[in-house]
Amino acid sequence: MKEHFNFKNICLDILYDLAGSVLFALGIDCFVNPANLAPGGMSGVAILLNYLWQLPIGLMTFVLNIPLLILAYMFLGKSLSFKTMKSLVISSIMVDVVIAGIAPVYAGDRMIGAVFGGILMGAGLALIFLRGSTTGGTDIISFLVRKWYPHVQIGRIMMGVDCVIIGVSIFVFGNMESGLYGLVSLFCCSTVIDSIIYGLDKGSMVMVVSEKNKEIADQIMIELERGVTLLKGQGAYTGQDRDVLLCAVRKQQFARVRAIIYEKDPSAFVIVSETSEVLGEGFKRVSGN
Repeated sequence: MKEHFNFKNICLDILYDLAGSVLFALGIDCFVNPANLAPGGMSGVAILLNYLWQLPIGLMTFVLNIPLLILAYMFLGKSLSFKTMKSLVISSIMVDVVIAGIAPVYAGDRMIGAVFGGILMGAGLALIFLRGSTTGGTDIISFLVRKWYPHVQIGRIMMGVDCVIIGVSIFVFGNMESGLYGLVSLFCCSTVIDSIIYGLDKGSMVMVVSEKNKEIADQIMIELERGVTLLKGQGAYTGQDRDVLLCAVRKQQFARVRAIIYEKDPSAFVIVSETSEVLGEGFKRVSGN
């Protein structure tokens, strides 16, 4: 049974890698590379090398990642290293051999190339990320830096590396527009990755301290059909016991929740936090896949 389960996971990994690599390669071969854009990552460096010396983008992406794969194997574990190598091989073949030979090249407006290239690359990378793999590059660099300097945020590391690559592209391509359009493509790519990985179930977490929390909770449950939790709290200054209302809602429901709170108690103390994902009843189903 365990072998069957592992075999199923391997097949799913390869399937997601294939689908993701096709989209990723379409973004590079059809839009990004023809528009002379290098939107960060090792693939961005490979595009620059292709522009300067006509070196294959997929192959150079793989070669540039070899030192990072060795470091990942040494410091981040075998599983991530092997998965990343598998994804890299598949995506490199897609970029250099499969898609490059059959896909049409878009030679129109560079803004359209930047947007659609970023969208396709983001969708492809997200599918690969969903199975716990990466395509190397800035992902591995970020994890390695985070391992040695845990206080540094991964997002800032990746942004810093990508911005350096985009900055270099301005000098390689010889125009400022390449860098600006590269930023547009990078933004589209990142936005699509977040949307696919975290889904459309982003929401708001609302915490309310009020003398009328019970009335507020009842109204939210009746009108919006959202679950509400009342936590036991104590005022540090007064020492009085009081309830703290906790509720997670979709973004489009937050305006009504805020209205309900201040209709019941205009002096209520409210804390609102944006949540990247909400799982459970009424939101996305909890799944281990």
